[in-house]
Amino acid sequence: MVILLYLVVLVLAISALCAIFTKDLLVSVVALGVNSLIVSALFFLMHAPDVAITEAAIGAGLSTAIYVFAIRHTKRQEEK
Repeated sequence: MVILLYLVVLVLAISALCAIFTKDLLVSVVALGVNSLIVSALFFLMHAPDVAITEAAIGAGLSTAIYVFAIRHTKRQEEK
């Protein structure tokens, strides 16, 4: 069980670093959605299924959809 927790935390750190250091906004938003899903899995592993479901629904689902909607409706400046 402890090894599984360490593995989940490692994947969480990798997705957080991907969200921070990527240049594309959509990739960053997807990484944040993955980050929320991983946090949801952590909550489930810590025997808090109600918090896990809430995090998955709001953190991964709703927030990601709002961010993608906002990015799609703004103009991007291309790098020269």
